[in-house]
Amino acid sequence: MKRILLLAVVALCAMTSCSTYNGMVEKEEAVNTAWADVETQYQRRADLIPNLVATVKGYAAHEQSTLEAVVEARAAATSVHVSAEGLTAADIEAYSKAQAGVTSALGRLLAVAESYPELKANENFIELQAQIEGTENRISVARTRFNDATRAYNVATRRFPANIIAGMFGFGQKPYFAADEASAAAPAVEF
Repeated sequence: MKRILLLAVVALCAMTSCSTYNGMVEKEEAVNTAWADVETQYQRRADLIPNLVATVKGYAAHEQSTLEAVVEARAAATSVHVSAEGLTAADIEAYSKAQAGVTSALGRLLAVAESYPELKANENFIELQAQIEGTENRISVARTRFNDATRAYNVATRRFPANIIAGMFGFGQKPYFAADEASAAAPAVEF
């Protein structure tokens, strides 16, 4: 009788452990998917930039330094590759800084466009500007979803008794996507 009871307890512990492990795998994959969504939206923005620069270039040829800054920021941002596997806070910070350069350069480019009424009325420019604004919103949503998935994963790995399984199988905490410290200050707009 004691053997049957002991086997039942061991079987119950094994099933609980398997279920907990599988739940952590599912949550970790949700974090990885959410990070891929963040990267996808940033890539979408990077893909729109050459079209925007080409459109502005036709109207604002003497604004070459601004156009070059946008192209350079895009190149720098697309050269930063971060894998969801083994994602660290430093990885996210490096990625965020590279993307902040693109955001800043795009802001300067759009400010330059304000000086050209013909450009502001150009249908291609209006469409590209709308797509970039929409992409910025998508980026914000993707970052929020990443942080939500990260929070769910981190909570799951810290709860008892799941934290024991997490420790045994190497499920560690994942970093959040945090705003750049410079984003707390209002941007300076110069014309």
